[in-house]
Amino acid sequence: MPSFKSVLLAAAYAVLALAAPASEIEKRSETITTNQVGTYGGYYFSNYVETGSDSLTLGTGTYSLKWTSANTDVVAGIGWQTGAARTIKYTGSINAGGDSLIALYGWTTGPLVEYYVIETYGTYNPGSAGTHLGTVTSDGGVYDIYETTRTNAPSIEGTATFHQYLSVRQSKRTSGTITFQNHINAWKSLGLNLGTYNYQIMATEGYQSSGSSSITLQ
Repeated sequence: MPSFKSVLLAAAYAVLALAAPASEIEKRSETITTNQVGTYGGYYFSNYVETGSDSLTLGTGTYSLKWTSANTDVVAGIGWQTGAARTIKYTGSINAGGDSLIALYGWTTGPLVEYYVIETYGTYNPGSAGTHLGTVTSDGGVYDIYETTRTNAPSIEGTATFHQYLSVRQSKRTSGTITFQNHINAWKSLGLNLGTYNYQIMATEGYQSSGSSSITLQ
């Protein structure tokens, strides 16, 4: 049986824990360095690193990422285990050279599709390897729409052939609102149909580059 003193101490610590300011709680974080998916702080996270290790630090509704060219390709971020026609508000920053981007990123199955709504990119326009199909105006900007086919490439179903749909914002930004329904509608009008949603994240990608980023979902 605990002593009366220990009971009082336990009660005192409980009161202190309850009284801890929100700023102290928000400082708690977890760092991921390998290929991993899961949940943290109420959000789904995904960290894909092709070679070596990156550094994905998760907070509550926020993440920071560091990677190097030794990783070859990194795609990491936070969001939802099941995608949807969401309106996403975010703030962020990126400091990277070479091939890099910030995007709303996800997958569907039936058909298998990898999709991007790209808000900013580095030295390489990710849509340039595909076919330019048109534009969509959304959230104060114009996005170019591209479609491309990946053959025998990595996917959520293993090595497969699948389509990529990309909306690439002409005026780059690292904070704002993405009304995803507008892109879904524009893609559909061009014959680009999505299937059943798999995961969906606000992602940073770095390919054969080095850099860092930080994203907070609002």
